[in-house]
Amino acid sequence: MFTINASDLDFRSLNERIRESGEPVTVSGCLGHRFIAAGLNDRSIELVGTPGNALGAYLNGANIIVRGNAQDATGDTMNSGRIVVHGSIGDAAGYAMRGGELYVRGNAGYRVGIHMKEYGQTRPVIVIGGRCGSFLGEYQAGGIIVVLGLNVTGDIVGNYPCTGMHGGKIFLRSDCKNIQFPGNVTVTKASGADFEEIERYVKEFCSLFGEDMDTVMSSPFTKIVPDSKNPYKQMYVAN
Repeated sequence: MFTINASDLDFRSLNERIRESGEPVTVSGCLGHRFIAAGLNDRSIELVGTPGNALGAYLNGANIIVRGNAQDATGDTMNSGRIVVHGSIGDAAGYAMRGGELYVRGNAGYRVGIHMKEYGQTRPVIVIGGRCGSFLGEYQAGGIIVVLGLNVTGDIVGNYPCTGMHGGKIFLRSDCKNIQFPGNVTVTKASGADFEEIERYVKEFCSLFGEDMDTVMSSPFTKIVPDSKNPYKQMYVAN
């Protein structure tokens, strides 16, 4: 295992060192370094501290573990690979994410999964262990988002979830009685087939963070899907 101390490095120098390492690498002293591992493939990276914006942007197969929190735009436009965050993350996680998996033990900020999309068999997945801020799944076009709300009091999402959603699915570990959704989505209680769809991702989350699978899955889940692939058609097409 190759080790890098990032304390005295700017983000450009750190990224150069990571690329030059050519082997699994542990980075200590992360504090706001941006664009870590952007575009990387076939690499294992462990980060200790708080990486900055756009961690794993355009990630193309690498495996990243964060022993701490991460800032905004984690997994921005990632294609494949996996990011595991043992703390919480900022806003716009998984922005335009096209593939791969993002697991977060704690909470997430606003606009998780904004513009997420999928193509063919390539489907991105985000699993948040705590709660999400407002605009969850905004303009979501594909992929799966699961919010578990573990150790959360009150609603597990903020205001305006699923605004403009026109693809993909969202699963909330909640009965969602107090959550207001827009008219462009269908909200139903998750069924057996739905549990089968998310089971492998929840199981992976529990394995990564030491949660009990049976306890997590024993609570009610709500599924949200879009009513239309073109939610704005009525704004531009005459009846």
